[in-house]
Amino acid sequence: MATLVLRRIIGLFTPVTVRSTCVRCLSTRLAEVGILEPPRDQGKSYETGQLFLHKIFGYRGIVLFPWLARVYDRDVATKTEERSLDDQTTSVGKEVKGRNHLYYQVLIDARDCPHIRAQTEAVTFLGNQENSRALYAIPGLDYVAHEDLLPYTSAEQAPIQHELFDKFLMHDPESSPPFMARETLRAWQEKNHPWLQLSDVHRETTENIRVTVIPFYMGCREAQQTNVFWWRYCVRLENIGEETVQLRERHWRIFSLSGTLETVRGRGVVGQEPILNSEQPAFQYSSHVSLQAPSGHMWGTYKMERRDGTSFDCKIPPFSLESKSDDHNNSPHGFLGS
Repeated sequence: MATLVLRRIIGLFTPVTVRSTCVRCLSTRLAEVGILEPPRDQGKSYETGQLFLHKIFGYRGIVLFPWLARVYDRDVATKTEERSLDDQTTSVGKEVKGRNHLYYQVLIDARDCPHIRAQTEAVTFLGNQENSRALYAIPGLDYVAHEDLLPYTSAEQAPIQHELFDKFLMHDPESSPPFMARETLRAWQEKNHPWLQLSDVHRETTENIRVTVIPFYMGCREAQQTNVFWWRYCVRLENIGEETVQLRERHWRIFSLSGTLETVRGRGVVGQEPILNSEQPAFQYSSHVSLQAPSGHMWGTYKMERRDGTSFDCKIPPFSLESKSDDHNNSPHGFLGS
């Protein structure tokens, strides 16, 4: 059986393969985490209660429930077009065919949150009550692709530190994995699934910088006798090459069904200009957008600077902003259940 070490490098936990148990290295101290399990193929999902290490960000987490998302990968579409331009089933131009892909709603261990380059408030939504102005943010949640999970087992009854761990999960040594969903987790899913649902994922790579965008509908508010629709979008940038680059600027184009086209430019993202290199290849953040129409779409570029001072525009794949019914009794078609 393979082994995994979590090593803290410049504030980031990085997985490294070694002997037979899963351990963490903090400063000069080692602490055992658990036993690494073989990763599962895409065809077999992980169950509620599965412990894992994030393959890219290195944090400890636990699976709450899976989602079946549609991934629109412009890189795959481009390669397919190059192989068979005459194939009528191939998506061409701006049309990219989606494929089903497993993602998971997970809890992040609070001890690891300060050390990862990803925002840890992955779920935000508006209040459900009419005229409510409340914005709810749930810390320590993330959406993780199936291939980014490194599963492990632990003998601890509470291996993850998170305020929702005991509310959502219970220890059951007879089950596998040994953690089961409480009724409170099922009720939370049922009540909030319109805001939790992950349905579409968009990817595109420019000069070894892969950009993944996941949009989420947050709800609608009435402002000055006009309906304002809100979305959150989560962006992950990953350097899959060897050359170090730094994100310097963003350039967004936002089209609304009402007919407006807005351009947004600025330095960095969320107040940062992250460096992407072989030691810290990824950065993830979330932001919000509002439209005075129930749908629209966004696209854009990031200006990436190389070490020699030259730069290039990294494409942000186009993605739709679609509203949905606020009726919680309608089960979303992408939801897999626990």
